Amino acid sequence: MVFSVVLVAGSVQASECQQDRVSIRGDWGQAAFTVEVADDPRERAQGLMFREHMPSSHGMLFLFEKPQQVSFWMKDTLIPLDMLFIQSDGSISHIHENAVPHDTTPIVGGAGVVAVLEVNGGLAARFGIDEGSELQHPAFDQAQAAWPCVASSSD
Repeated sequence: MVFSVVLVAGSVQASECQQDRVSIRGDWGQAAFTVEVADDPRERAQGLMFREHMPSSHGMLFLFEKPQQVSFWMKDTLIPLDMLFIQSDGSISHIHENAVPHDTTPIVGGAGVVAVLEVNGGLAARFGIDEGSELQHPAFDQAQAAWPCVASSSD
């Protein structure tokens, strides 16, 4: 099976952030996903429902206005997903792997969640993404970010 997700082992540097891209790093290496951003109630409610396929290099980033406890379900979701629950500094606090399509059981991410990244089920384990891994995205407060964005140079 071929994956088109960028996975880089070794030294990881800060890079310029883009709204439609999330980078993740940890002791296991680095991965990057092209993301759709769901940052309002309507988009968050729709999520990835009714989609029959999502490329392995893609995901959806749910953004919340303030840290809170969030929960998801898979009622009208057709593909298994890994859900990465993220704190305000961009660190992953909880991972729910391989959420089952059509399941109505609430998936709770814990307290203080400001974002959730959904990717295809099994990718977190395949890459070794774990709790404590760090995300880089412009939506995180860059003054608090564990992995801040690099400002683009306009000089």
